[in-house]
Amino acid sequence: MAFGWIDEQAELRRRAGLVRTLRPRPADSPLLDLASNDYLGLARHPEVTEGAARAARTWGGGATGSRLVTGTTELHGDLERELAAFCGFEAALVFSSGYAANLAAVTALAPHGSLIVSDAGNHASLIDGCRLARGTTQVAAHADPDAVRKALRTHEGAAIAVSDTVFSVDGDAAPLAALAEACREHGAGLVVDDAHGLGVLGAGGRGAPHAAGLAGADDVVATVTLSKSLGSQGGAVLGPARVVDHLVNAARTFIFDTGLAPAAAGAALAALRLLRREPERAARAREVAGELHARLTAAGLDAVRPDAAVVSVRAPSPEAAVRWAAECRAAGLAVGCFRPPSVPDGISRLRLTARADLTGEQIAHAVRVIGETRP
Repeated sequence: MAFGWIDEQAELRRRAGLVRTLRPRPADSPLLDLASNDYLGLARHPEVTEGAARAARTWGGGATGSRLVTGTTELHGDLERELAAFCGFEAALVFSSGYAANLAAVTALAPHGSLIVSDAGNHASLIDGCRLARGTTQVAAHADPDAVRKALRTHEGAAIAVSDTVFSVDGDAAPLAALAEACREHGAGLVVDDAHGLGVLGAGGRGAPHAAGLAGADDVVATVTLSKSLGSQGGAVLGPARVVDHLVNAARTFIFDTGLAPAAAGAALAALRLLRREPERAARAREVAGELHARLTAAGLDAVRPDAAVVSVRAPSPEAAVRWAAECRAAGLAVGCFRPPSVPDGISRLRLTARADLTGEQIAHAVRVIGETRP
């Protein structure tokens, strides 16, 4: 039977407690949201939603084509210029998703004969970029500049090191300055995914590369997503203008993909301008993360200290994590549930989002629910 193997895979997932299901949410969900990536609480901000609506009214519902044909509007250009300036890079290139941006950056910057040194904890989009690239990939120990240095010593020629800036599972930050130093010793480039750093780290939320003093360096490229702190959708690659020009000509996920919808570009641009005007939102997100961690650990829970806005709480098993998240939901609290293969160390977790718009009462309520429903 065609696709008969799918039933076998489904049964294996069921036995392992790894079945995933879609759960459509209503527009007016009564749940307290600690599951989304809306770090700054901007997805429903009136300025952001109006930015989306105004862009749709002006440019239409879709970009109408690839960026190199009809899919680049003046709005895309405005977003790229302001995003690059805000984050401290020379140029930016917007993609239809952060996933597409990561695939573009890794594949286009790792040609045949090159070496990619990839952190063991990297996001799936970076891993997939390594798999699709023509270069050879070596996986380095998590957040270990010496491991990167050792891998680079084995290769002569073009090379890049690839890492998240903030890892999405435990919320720990990569040692960017030390990674850059290791790369520079061997003439290698550094490509970092700042999906969870933009809007949270750096002065006024300018991102982890900015905080590490690497923004604008000619050997550093950063990718970002517009779907987390900026409350929209899409992604971008930031870096030297010559790198961006290369991506326009060589990145398949740019050349052959329809451009980002105008509404998403308009929302992201409105959110970026709002963040520039209200930089305290970034500090508040970090403050909420610290308070969540302190309260969770005081309650005896195994919470990982956050470096940005992700707070991870470990569970004893995949099944226990699923039940725990379900009981939180029943009590009015939405939390993320990470299980293998999403977690590289095999330890299942609840993943909490520290949002800048959470109140003290909401934080206390969330911790109380998590503690009362623990396995």
